[in-house]
Amino acid sequence: MNKLFESASAALQDVHDGATLMAGGFGLCGNPENLITALRARGTKGLTIISNNCGTDGNGLGVLLENRQVRKMVSSYVGENKEFERQMLSGELEVELVPQGTLAERIRAGGAGIGGFFTPTGYGTVVADGKETREIDGKWYVLEKPLLADFAIVRAWRGDTHGNLVFRMAARNFSPMICTAARVTIAEVEELVPAGSLDPDQIHVPGIYVKRLVQGANYVKPIERRTVRKRTP
Repeated sequence: MNKLFESASAALQDVHDGATLMAGGFGLCGNPENLITALRARGTKGLTIISNNCGTDGNGLGVLLENRQVRKMVSSYVGENKEFERQMLSGELEVELVPQGTLAERIRAGGAGIGGFFTPTGYGTVVADGKETREIDGKWYVLEKPLLADFAIVRAWRGDTHGNLVFRMAARNFSPMICTAARVTIAEVEELVPAGSLDPDQIHVPGIYVKRLVQGANYVKPIERRTVRKRTP
């Protein structure tokens, strides 16, 4: 099967209005820049996006928010984005806030076919409103359901033509889990290599989870808050 598409736009051809989309990235680290740019150009509306956060003003998933393409965000962190704050407080954007560890486990559960799990995180708070709670060994837990998506978009450091992916350092973040929890996973890769070129022991996502590949280009890789030490004389 040929998984390589000629462009990010072509790989996104059937991402429809109202789709549920998972996106890799932590802040701006590991964002699938080419796919986000192509999705903005397509103008797809009414998206439900599952991602740790929604980028920043003018960067990452934030450009979709500014273009009014997002109906709902399922996220754990909403800082660094004034437009997110404005849309949420005005009621223009539906937001489901999920504790970060719970978000990661809900995505993992979706990919693993797990119907739900109990966690103590959020018990006694608004996070638990409307959810089943249960006492286990004297401690109270909240039942959390798995997360699934129609499409997932991620960026890998290296990938081969069979769709096997390798991520680099912190850019791995949520992406391996996200790849397993969507009906169609689309990966852009910084470096595309022939099948068999990657060390099998170093592959983070097996190609069976990846349906489409795009050769990425022109990466900006912005940094949210550049913090450096002063040089010593």
